[in-house]
Amino acid sequence: MNIIAVVISMILFLSSFVLFAYAYAVPEEWAALTFFVGILSVTLSMAIPFSILGHRERD
Repeated sequence: MNIIAVVISMILFLSSFVLFAYAYAVPEEWAALTFFVGILSVTLSMAIPFSILGHRERD
């Protein structure tokens, strides 16, 4: 189960780079939202190992 969480975290982290890059290519109305979703993706990709996996290792 831990490997699935790690893979999901890596996918989220790497997809955030794509979202950051596309934030400059999308129309101006969607640029801020795209960049913000990239920030949320990085935050979630870091929250999974720090909170969810950290609690499982202690059990």
